[in-house]
Amino acid sequence: MDLATITDGADRFVAYIEELTSVIGHADRTGPLRDYCAGLLTAEGRKSVEPMAAVTAPADVSAQHQKLLHFVGEGKWSDERVLAKVRELVMPAIERHGPIEAWIIDDTSYPKQGTHSVGVHHQYCGQLGKQANCQAAVTLSIANHHASLPIAYRLYLPKDWADDAERRNKAHVPEAIGFKTKPQIALAQIRAALAAGIAPGVVLMDASYGTNSALRAGIAALALAYVAAILSTVKVRAVADPDARVSARELALGLPKHAWRTITWRDGSADSLCSRFARVRVRTAPIRGAAARPEETLLIEWPRGEAAPTKYWLSNVDRKISFRELVDIAKMRWRIERDYQDLKQEIGLGHYEGRGWRGFHHHATLCIAAYGFLISERETIPPSAPRLAGMLAKPAISGGYRPRGAAAPDAAPRPKLHRDAPLRNSGRHRPDAAALPMLRPQVSTKHATKFMTQ
Repeated sequence: MDLATITDGADRFVAYIEELTSVIGHADRTGPLRDYCAGLLTAEGRKSVEPMAAVTAPADVSAQHQKLLHFVGEGKWSDERVLAKVRELVMPAIERHGPIEAWIIDDTSYPKQGTHSVGVHHQYCGQLGKQANCQAAVTLSIANHHASLPIAYRLYLPKDWADDAERRNKAHVPEAIGFKTKPQIALAQIRAALAAGIAPGVVLMDASYGTNSALRAGIAALALAYVAAILSTVKVRAVADPDARVSARELALGLPKHAWRTITWRDGSADSLCSRFARVRVRTAPIRGAAARPEETLLIEWPRGEAAPTKYWLSNVDRKISFRELVDIAKMRWRIERDYQDLKQEIGLGHYEGRGWRGFHHHATLCIAAYGFLISERETIPPSAPRLAGMLAKPAISGGYRPRGAAAPDAAPRPKLHRDAPLRNSGRHRPDAAALPMLRPQVSTKHATKFMTQ
């Protein structure tokens, strides 16, 4: 089905979901799939299961909560097949603005208070900028200058978890899942993308991946080009001076002034983005095996006003590429930061509250599906308008509804003058001994949108 030929946003959403249901399996999963994605797009605040149940079936929140919870936490449908279908549906919208130019490797993390959620470990958490208890997932995205889309998503399972049979059983980790480092997971995702026939792009990665020489070698062995950020401490030998083994930083500081050029790579929100760059042909120089290392381009950024260079990349792209094109492709990695920002803030990627392997991945897959729909709709939404304006109407929710865990209104010394009456029963969503016969009052659904079923 060609989504571009359908004029109404809500109708396009229905058509989009119908396409996804073709790979979801049983027909009884169609409703939960539609409602879960609709909840991700329309619920305000936290996108955990209960608030989404309230917005998609306000007249029967309890039953809807159980349906969505089972669908995402227990449903035996394939994440890989759904992500492949999302890619099939969304890529035409991306490629209308040009071919895929880059594949971007990265990971994203989710802080956790407890230790029982699958994969939780004390490790570096990018969201907090420090070591903390968190989950981390490795992703592969396809991108051009118009948009990007995650096409693979896999939880990093630390060795402590991979070797702990009891915790694995409780979290229902598949037997086939063993310990892999993040670079190993990323390389497996790249191989799977090639096997699926996805148009290749230059592989981009930050220094946590790019400094890994085995990952760079693995990508090169697949006949793919890469631009990999590295740490300034990586040892190299300039092709013009092979006897000097120095760090990337030392080499950069020793370059003459004429080696540096000011390059503009794209327009920013206010001004054009530009900085000073230099590039040098080098070979990496580990203690062992240096002679077998191929020639690469070392790209260095040294912004004006900085005391020393700030960023370094190693690249095996064609050495004839223009300086500006090399800088432009290296800087395309910013798109993944925008992906994660939108996926977390707009869609609720980090809001899943379950503890199991399947639910963690199912929630992420459905978030990517909802995000893919937004990408395909981007051109229909005015820049100044709310992201979902005019597309999906939200049904009425009871004015007294309050999700579990939400803060209770503060008590007032004069309750009659306070607009929020004190909550009964300590604010819990269950009746007093002789009070309400149900969790929440029934609400009319006459304003529910046409893709709601309850």
